[in-house]
Amino acid sequence: MSNFVEFTFRAQPGYSEPAARELLTTSIPVRTIAIYCFDPRAAGVPEAVADHFGDEVYPGELIHDEAGRMVGATATVFPLVIGGGRAADALRSITVSQYLFGLERVVVVHHSFCGASSFTEEGIVDSWKREQHRDISSLYDWDGIRIADFEQSLNYDVSLIRKSPGTPKHLEIYGLFYNIDSGELTEVVRDVPAKTAP
Repeated sequence: MSNFVEFTFRAQPGYSEPAARELLTTSIPVRTIAIYCFDPRAAGVPEAVADHFGDEVYPGELIHDEAGRMVGATATVFPLVIGGGRAADALRSITVSQYLFGLERVVVVHHSFCGASSFTEEGIVDSWKREQHRDISSLYDWDGIRIADFEQSLNYDVSLIRKSPGTPKHLEIYGLFYNIDSGELTEVVRDVPAKTAP
């Protein structure tokens, strides 16, 4: 058995999955997932998302118990950092976050001069064959990786999230463009179920 098992919820005395879920839901008030690129120039995205919606907190503060252990946080935005900020790699996290915390919105953010806008499917596939001696041509849905047009990529990702069985129907889903030089966010796509529309 691992030396780290003591750090799991399941190993705690009296463990119960419903109780652990309730504890997480009440101690970590996540409402929004911000999906964005791992490019360091996009590091301001979560705070910009919080400001954009006005009712979010990021980075917030960590909450400690009497023993000094971190037991919660005040942030309501969870950063989900993925190459290109593409949604295909975020679907599992959306499902798990809904289960553990309950979500209100998912925000996909693509940024100016992203590396994902610098290559074509053909370019990366041919390069991979030459350099790695492997064929990756059918490995991915390339429309979910490369970015040729930001409006197209944001529409694609918002649609992908909405169509996923692991996405709750009540979620608001937004596609935003982030200018890395100005820090400005521009709403490109809004998919808000009618019952939550303003």
